[in-house]
Amino acid sequence: MKVVLFCGGLGTRLRELSTNIPKPMVHIGYRPILWHVMKYYAHYGHKDFILCLGYKADVIKNYFLHYDECVSNDFTLQEGGRKIKLVNSDIEDWNITFVDTGLTSNIGQRFKAVEKYLEGEESFLVNYSDGLTDLHLPDLINDFYRHNKIASFLCVKPSQSFHLVSIQENGLVNDIQSVQQAGIRINGGFFIFNKDIFKYIEAGEELVVEPFQRLIKTKQLVAYKYNGFWACMDTFKEQQQLDDMYCQGNAPWAVWKLLKKEEKSLEYSRLNQFRNDSVPVIFAQG
Repeated sequence: MKVVLFCGGLGTRLRELSTNIPKPMVHIGYRPILWHVMKYYAHYGHKDFILCLGYKADVIKNYFLHYDECVSNDFTLQEGGRKIKLVNSDIEDWNITFVDTGLTSNIGQRFKAVEKYLEGEESFLVNYSDGLTDLHLPDLINDFYRHNKIASFLCVKPSQSFHLVSIQENGLVNDIQSVQQAGIRINGGFFIFNKDIFKYIEAGEELVVEPFQRLIKTKQLVAYKYNGFWACMDTFKEQQQLDDMYCQGNAPWAVWKLLKKEEKSLEYSRLNQFRNDSVPVIFAQG
């Protein structure tokens, strides 16, 4: 499937970090969050990306035009630095289409602007580019096909720490509880759409407002509940939390790294088994 990523917002709630760069280019570790999202999809075999650009589009274009594979891959330096041999590569097999979707366009308008690049596609993946998860993506895709509807999205528990208050007309408080314990679920920003989604979007509309109401009325919208890791980078605090997690080696969304760890663990176990099997056994007669 092709992957449509919205990359044109101003990132006003991240103004401390996004004054000179667009929000998708704010870093987590040594790579921008956009890279983390793309790496996630690529891990599951979805490597054909369409970037909906807007604010500071040149920053995103230049990042990939001058992409440095050495930052996130092992390599061997040869011939005094004149030659670099990469052990592996991130984006060599990625296909990235950069589309100017307007400086002030909303999400619905940006999506409509890339419709022509999705011709011939029966369904496609869509993302806001500011959320991370450890969801096994094939589970979401299989659920989408099983329901055979036009649209599906990841439905998660909010990661914020605010409290919900229930009050009476006279102002007396009935209850206060954490939003995470209230049973509330929110849109996690990981979408799958059938090509007919564009029939539900009219000029100037936001994606999840009027179009989603039409989908609901025609029973064409489903949500996939997920209770695993999910986090969104809307504020400076959230960026700091994700950055700390990554730097501490605790990044659940980096599924490509977890697989490598599992493979190394399996290789280590096999090596130990081989060593144990190779040890000669001596039986002493008493």
